[in-house]
Amino acid sequence: MIGVFDSGIGGLTVLRWVRQQLPQAPLLYVADQRWSPYGAKPSWLLQQRCDAIADWLLRQGATMLVVACNTATAHCVEALRKRLPVIIVGVEPGIKPAALGSRTGTIGILATENTLASTRYQDLAARFNPNTRILNQSCPHLAEAIERGPDNPDIERLLHEYVPGLVEAGIDRLVLGCTHYPLARERIQDLIGSGVRLIDTGEAIAAEVGRRYQPMPGQAAQTTLLTTGDPSRLTQLINAYPSLKAAFGDAVCEQTPAALLDGPV
Repeated sequence: MIGVFDSGIGGLTVLRWVRQQLPQAPLLYVADQRWSPYGAKPSWLLQQRCDAIADWLLRQGATMLVVACNTATAHCVEALRKRLPVIIVGVEPGIKPAALGSRTGTIGILATENTLASTRYQDLAARFNPNTRILNQSCPHLAEAIERGPDNPDIERLLHEYVPGLVEAGIDRLVLGCTHYPLARERIQDLIGSGVRLIDTGEAIAAEVGRRYQPMPGQAAQTTLLTTGDPSRLTQLINAYPSLKAAFGDAVCEQTPAALLDGPV
């Protein structure tokens, strides 16, 4: 079984690619909506939540984990890999494909405050400097706005605040550095125009999972969606976003066990 988790619905943009890549694999997803968003949370709290969820997923029989959150990957994946005896795949902004494909040598990154501030991200970006000009755009509250649903007017307001300046600066590639942001893909594309290409690493992450996953005999294909928040709200959000409804509209959302509802100690 593959365990996948995120702070909320963003990780479902990765999970749908994983399910396409591995249609016979049992998948268990945890949306940590009780503690969403992760983008501005302190590192100690991020680690606590990642540890709790990862440990629980392993107890359920997961033989591989996908940290389907850029912020959690940036701050917590190395500690998880050192401590846990399973393959752990994280998600990182697609700087490499953006840099290699750029004609102007200028690319933009949309990401949370915590992702951009992390040592892991800064090391990743440094590999491509000075050959590529990387314009980092922190996007406070954008993942949270997307988490509230597609009709939330804050999505449009925040995108108009964060995106146009990057286009004016001459980017020709724009990296979606948070797994929530593909849920606003069409709106972002409208703002950047046809001359700028969006980079989303969800499909590439799923391909990596497909290469490394070792199926266990006797496990049936099943996708289970759990939340530390309100299951009915998770169902509403899935049905509100067309790409999620197409992938998971028939799924039953349930609440996680009480052990995952505990907060900071």
